[in-house]
Amino acid sequence: MKNSSPSGHLPLLSKFAYGMGDVGCNFSWMFVGNFLMIFYTDAFGISMGAVSVLMLISRFWDAINDPVIGELSDRTHTRWGRFRPWLLIASPLTAFVLVLTFWAHPEWSNTAKIIYMSVTYCVLVLGYTCVNIPYGTLCGAMTQNIDERAQINTFRSVSAMTAIGIINIITIPLIHFFGGDDIKTGFLLVAILYGCIFAACHIFCFANTKEVVAIPKKQKIPVRTQLSAARQNTPYLLALAGQLLFGIINYGRNADLVYYFKYVEGDSNLFSTYSLAIIIPSIIGAASFVWVFEKLNNKGWAAALFSFCTGIATFMLYFFSPNSSPLMFYLFAILTQFFFSGFNTAIYAIIPDCVEYGEWKTGIRNDGFQYAFVSLGNKIGMAIGTALLAWAIDAAGYVANTVQNQEVLNIIHHCFSTIPGVLWILTGFVLLFYKLNRKTYDKIFSELQQRKNHE
Repeated sequence: MKNSSPSGHLPLLSKFAYGMGDVGCNFSWMFVGNFLMIFYTDAFGISMGAVSVLMLISRFWDAINDPVIGELSDRTHTRWGRFRPWLLIASPLTAFVLVLTFWAHPEWSNTAKIIYMSVTYCVLVLGYTCVNIPYGTLCGAMTQNIDERAQINTFRSVSAMTAIGIINIITIPLIHFFGGDDIKTGFLLVAILYGCIFAACHIFCFANTKEVVAIPKKQKIPVRTQLSAARQNTPYLLALAGQLLFGIINYGRNADLVYYFKYVEGDSNLFSTYSLAIIIPSIIGAASFVWVFEKLNNKGWAAALFSFCTGIATFMLYFFSPNSSPLMFYLFAILTQFFFSGFNTAIYAIIPDCVEYGEWKTGIRNDGFQYAFVSLGNKIGMAIGTALLAWAIDAAGYVANTVQNQEVLNIIHHCFSTIPGVLWILTGFVLLFYKLNRKTYDKIFSELQQRKNHE
């Protein structure tokens, strides 16, 4: 790697490699977010109520392991840096657990299924945390140049949107191709394939990135002190709130997608058609963040603008159907995904800048610890979104693989459109309070460099 200056430009290969890391993340976590719930209910035969309880209880586990892994990654000191070694070691192990999570034995009792589901899911969450927190934190260690970080996160988001589109297009056909009428086998073989992709992408990211930001002299900082420093970091708190809302909306709606096309529209194959229609807008929307940031000079305001537009377009989907009004349905689906992808880039681009703000404000730099709570906020949002969806349709009388009653269909329909639409608009209002613009960041970075020069 040529780059050795924290404020210098990164090689194109490093940016591409960092983006490939999120390709790997999505071949695990987006596969889990979009398909694990329907695997549990329609393939493994677990009740919707048990799934909703697991989604909530597992977040207590996250509340323990996310900060621990963040702290451990901050304390990691190797010739490869603090964060990259985690990608090399943890990704193959997590890939193995992903396969176990989608392995279902049909003759098990209901109690055995629930125990197996709970254990494998919690171990998978831990493994993913061991990869995703160091990966997310790595961006801030590659450069302190605000524009380079915007570009890195654009590469990340474009790669992620591409991966998500591919996953959503090919997963259902692959399940049927590998498993035929046996969807359990189909899910298992897809999990093996995606696990291999997950590990390979992170190893590639490890091999082609470099940590150049100076590692601070590590003193043992009590957790209470670190939490106090985080509370003084207003941009970070807003980013955390944005991630929580993002998790609720995105993962709740993603878990709903297959149910929506299977039961409301009557054809699960429409999910692949829908995913194909939005993949190019996803990529273009993610790439548009850099242009919007240049115009607004504030990543939070860019995220807010994208969030408002996503909310309006998502809400409008309630009034159209891919069966009866395909032109309008796919028009608003394309707009929804375009603006969402811009938001996705912006919300992650915010986080590394908050680390510098926190160091400037409090004198404490704890990249991994801060990213751990961002990850935790996102996962808590995921738990709330998916658990509320599962609880609502279970209470309305959901029965797997049958025609659903009208109340269940109404809930699934609103969770696809109006409810996330309103929440996206709320998220936009929250992020309007983000004040860390380019001018302020450059001033903070300059003062931090002056402090280091005088040490």
